Amino acid sequence: MNHPDVSVLTTDPTTDNADSTDSADNADSADNAGTAAGSGDSGSGPADRSHPAYQGPSIPKDHHRDVNGGWLRPAVFGVTDGLVSNFSLIAGMAGGGAAHKTIVLTGLAGLVAGACSMAAGEFISVASQTEVTQAEIEMERLELARRPAAEMKELAEFLTQRGLDPDLALEAARQIHRDPDQALIVHVQEELGVDPTDLPSPVVAAVSSFGSFAIGAVLPLLPYLLGMSSLWVAMLLAFGGLFACGAIVSRVSSRSWWFSGLRQLLFGAAAAVVTFGLGALIGGHVG
Repeated sequence: MNHPDVSVLTTDPTTDNADSTDSADNADSADNAGTAAGSGDSGSGPADRSHPAYQGPSIPKDHHRDVNGGWLRPAVFGVTDGLVSNFSLIAGMAGGGAAHKTIVLTGLAGLVAGACSMAAGEFISVASQTEVTQAEIEMERLELARRPAAEMKELAEFLTQRGLDPDLALEAARQIHRDPDQALIVHVQEELGVDPTDLPSPVVAAVSSFGSFAIGAVLPLLPYLLGMSSLWVAMLLAFGGLFACGAIVSRVSSRSWWFSGLRQLLFGAAAAVVTFGLGALIGGHVG
């Protein structure tokens, strides 16, 4: 797939054969270079496992966190949104002098409506993004089938930009293109910046968003469900939940727990102050 921001050799049907001939000549040169470098069989045979690079302990394949699963962002966003929006809603109603029953009904309505809205929004947005990505992947698959020589040279250019010598880059591209599926994965990663085997799931995003929003929204409503009528108790639960949410997120990020917790708390407090003020200002003039 050719993109305007990448230096790519363009071809047409009359020059594809020339590309193939050039690629074969360059690949032969890369084979000779590989032999001189000690690959033994121009890199086309099995790797030499006696090489020092293969000795010693190996790095586990799962030593990084999963950052592409599609659950962390909607989960964190859902809890935060549930806490902030529902407590702000309750604070506005309390500021306006609403009755206990009205506050409970408002909080429950906000919980259900918000959770459904979050789940629908996450599902549609992630599904749309995944569909666009899959369409681009299919386009790349067709390009690899129609113009393999040009795509091989394009991959060699990417590898050269990453520091490989041109001959070695062309040989590496040739070996990758032996397996069409692997070639597709590498091209998509280089050109689109995504892993076609690990696209985010719309269902995971929707379920994570729904559940996390409901958990966040129920915290400030809990005192009213238990028969209390004190906004202070709801505020303590909401602010405590916001701080805890931020602190937990810091466990999978580079931020300190207190910074992340305070950041969540301040944003939630600001929203609650605004809605409480509006409720107090407008509540006495309504109904």
